[in-house]
Amino acid sequence: MEKRKVLFVCIHNSARSQMAEAFLNLLAGDRFEAESAGLEPGLLNPLVVEAMKEIGIDISQNTTKSVFDFIKQGKLFHYVITVCDDTSGSRCPIFPGYAKRLHWNFSDPSTIEGTHDEKLQATRIIRNEIKARIVACIMETV
Repeated sequence: MEKRKVLFVCIHNSARSQMAEAFLNLLAGDRFEAESAGLEPGLLNPLVVEAMKEIGIDISQNTTKSVFDFIKQGKLFHYVITVCDDTSGSRCPIFPGYAKRLHWNFSDPSTIEGTHDEKLQATRIIRNEIKARIVACIMETV
């Protein structure tokens, strides 16, 4: 059976889409092939790297990717899932093609203010919300 290809998209491909990609590949890599990209690729968010490492997932070597590079390459996906928050939702790109498009609203870890520990705690909450949504998605497609 062919793996279903999923693209997670957010603005910078530095946090939410990276976490979603990692969780789907880890939890259902036998049925899905996940990638992630951004409209304006930035640098990996170090708090996200730290929060993921806490639960045994190392994304520290990941690179951020541009959604436009995937478009130029002609990549096709079964699902394109934007993971921007509603504030940034209008900036989230729409990927062309015949993919089923979904929007999952998650807060942006880069907008969190406070001490390092406060930011890390808020990032953990977002991480756990993303994982829960990925698990629910996997269960829906069983």
